[in-house]
Amino acid sequence: MNQILFEHTNRIVRQAIRAVQPDEAVQRALRGRAFSGRVVLVAAGKAAWQMAAAADDCLGSRIGAGIVITKYDHSKGAIADFEIWEAGHPVPDENSFAATQRAIELVSGLRKEDTVLFLLSGGGSALFEKPLIPGEQLQDITNQLLACGADITEINIIRKRLSAVKGGRFAELCSPAQVFSIVLSDILGDPLDMIASGPACPDSSTGEQAAAVVRKYSLQLSPETEDLMRRETVKSLLNVTTQITGSVRELCTAAAEACRSLGYEPIFLTDRLCCEAREAGSFLASILKSHQKDGRQLAFLAGGETVVHLTGHGKGGRNQELALAAAAGLEGMENAAVFSVGSDGTDGPTDAAGGYADGETMQELRAAGLDLYAVLQENDAYHALQKIGGLLITGSTGTNVNDVAVALLNPNA
Repeated sequence: MNQILFEHTNRIVRQAIRAVQPDEAVQRALRGRAFSGRVVLVAAGKAAWQMAAAADDCLGSRIGAGIVITKYDHSKGAIADFEIWEAGHPVPDENSFAATQRAIELVSGLRKEDTVLFLLSGGGSALFEKPLIPGEQLQDITNQLLACGADITEINIIRKRLSAVKGGRFAELCSPAQVFSIVLSDILGDPLDMIASGPACPDSSTGEQAAAVVRKYSLQLSPETEDLMRRETVKSLLNVTTQITGSVRELCTAAAEACRSLGYEPIFLTDRLCCEAREAGSFLASILKSHQKDGRQLAFLAGGETVVHLTGHGKGGRNQELALAAAAGLEGMENAAVFSVGSDGTDGPTDAAGGYADGETMQELRAAGLDLYAVLQENDAYHALQKIGGLLITGSTGTNVNDVAVALLNPNA
């Protein structure tokens, strides 16, 4: 492993994630805002704890009741007298359902002058859920969508139709109270109705689009579920005010600044990366090959969210698979590396934020008795990178604004 490039990678990751923490954005949205009636806080998503803590710092006892619903191991302790729930992601579980039911109870019976402060971040689609079908059916459909490589928009089009809170339905449940929603975006282009499946936003998707997703991926649905696919979602809401904060573009900008501070010339490629993770890794390695004789210290940045088409039964995530897929193209290059991380600090069902590969990775894999293509076929990037020290581990970060992948070229490394 190239220790200079690996150290630079870790510094870039730390600096970029630190720059997109939601604290200041939440407090900025609340500063100077007056609430006339009772305030009930509902925070849902991977960044829910951090956002709720920021709101508590700003409003304190002005919040009459609160609930925080986040991913397992993402809570950092008590906040005032809020209820703290941890639940399943990316597949909802019984805690997801119970916590959401509790949130519904907290907002029931509110008056027109009251406000629901709704703090929403990525991951909310799984964490904030009251299904209209049996829980095991919802979990099966979610697993089908994840395994076939459906993108987040396609997944959420289906989720909305199977939920009592998604697609604007939670805001309806809050009525007649007003909903002030602060949203941390984790979807490319910041489509409000798709972030966490839009619990407080009118739904722009249609039954025809849902049917198209079902056909595209040959989803196996019960007759009850097929009927829900044909029903339309909420198309108008009059009790909601929304402010979007954070985005993958901010994450890319922060990563670029971190690269510049280390002497790299950052080159921004896209903030809408949405292809297969393996293709993205191979592509970034190809870019480095094309520039390896330039003599410049370069950093190519791509933000977004890739997908993984499951062909095996291993352990990993899209960022780890992207990095590992770059290894073949990087082989033999002494001054190049590719890394990719999720800003929330977790990549798939693992404790790693992402992965790292450089020109020595292929040799290290062979020395460990691993075949790259067999590992990718089994979708087992986590264990492979673990064996060679290529995992990037940050722990829960308190934010969630998609992923960033960076290809580094450093003649001096």
